[in-house]
Amino acid sequence: MKQWRTEAFSRRLIVVAALALLVGAGCGARAESPATGAHRFSAAGLARVSEYIKNEIVTGKIPGAILLIQQHGKPVYDENFGVRDVATQLSMSADTIFRLYSMSKPITSVAAMMLVEDGKLALDDPVSKYIPAFADMKVGVDRRAEDGRTTLALEPLKRPITIEDLLRHTSGLTYGFSDDSTVRKLYADANLFNGDWTNAEFAARIAKLPLAEQPGTLWDYGHSTDVLGRVIEVISGKTLYQFEKERLLDPLGMNETAFYVADPTKRPRIAEPMPDDRALGPTTMVSDPMQPRKWESGGAGMIGTIGDYARFAQMLLNGGTFEGRRYLKPETIALMTKDHISPETKIARDDRYYPGANSGFGLGFAVRTSVPPGTSWPTGEYRWDGVAGTFFFIDPEDDMFGIFMVQTPSQRGRIQLQLKTLIYQAMGR
Repeated sequence: MKQWRTEAFSRRLIVVAALALLVGAGCGARAESPATGAHRFSAAGLARVSEYIKNEIVTGKIPGAILLIQQHGKPVYDENFGVRDVATQLSMSADTIFRLYSMSKPITSVAAMMLVEDGKLALDDPVSKYIPAFADMKVGVDRRAEDGRTTLALEPLKRPITIEDLLRHTSGLTYGFSDDSTVRKLYADANLFNGDWTNAEFAARIAKLPLAEQPGTLWDYGHSTDVLGRVIEVISGKTLYQFEKERLLDPLGMNETAFYVADPTKRPRIAEPMPDDRALGPTTMVSDPMQPRKWESGGAGMIGTIGDYARFAQMLLNGGTFEGRRYLKPETIALMTKDHISPETKIARDDRYYPGANSGFGLGFAVRTSVPPGTSWPTGEYRWDGVAGTFFFIDPEDDMFGIFMVQTPSQRGRIQLQLKTLIYQAMGR
């Protein structure tokens, strides 16, 4: 499942009118604003983007998709392709509802940082301050005997798990996708994805499992953001959704973003993958968004539309402000999009799910720290994606973001990298 974590993409200003003239006239893509250096898109390059997506549909790989590219606060490219569901043949449209899965993580991370700004949470707080059971967690270590048999030894924590660990995936909490260690097998056997419990019940269950490694030693993709969601609940006295709806979703106008679709009349709006492309893993299939859920998974549970996520992305690109309302301070956004596992931290990386050699990881996002070979892609870009195929990237240097909405667990990594390459080629990078 290495394709879970493949590429996704990176602000400044030029005149929107000039951009519109450029795209409409089909001018070359390599022109730059003398004032800012922001790259501009060519009509020919964007046409190649369209042809790529159309070919994915014609060849039967995906039913349909939506791509939005927004620069300087205005759409540069906003196209719907194909159908929501091959069974219904309803056309893809802006109000289509998608399973976001791990694109929930940035939303939960922003909600947590709002509490940091409120002074109710600190990055160096131990998680056990809010969930006492985490004080007693142990680290599971495989011991191999002379006869070749492996046993699990439990070691005490060398330091507490912190809120920063949850945000940057260095808590020792894993997903257990691979069974290459006894601890990972325990996570897989716990079947955490397929239950339905409150966040309090989930936190209690996972606190009984050993950590896969000592906190702060390895970037290990896992349930950290789910536990962060429970921390938000403890501090706020609300469910995660109630807090996010009050402080973030409703004010931003993200009216379609939730943990399930409560209105039965909206079922036709749900995007579905191809009938033979519904497996997220050996034992887990794509969820039914219409099924009411108690578990508000801060790491993987949300559904929403491209318009909703665009408002969230523009707020981040704006430095925490959207339509005159401040959600986070610019310095908080800068902190979140800084690499928090740089070489000087001596934090190792689990390369099976890590987002590439040219990236670090901030507080809720992958962050580009160097230019990939053979490209001129900007550093400072930050991004994430979801197991069902959705992805987004925010590019501060070019003052733009892109969001791709699709439901295709099996094709997500390949499409994400190829589509990103075409998008940056369309802007001369």
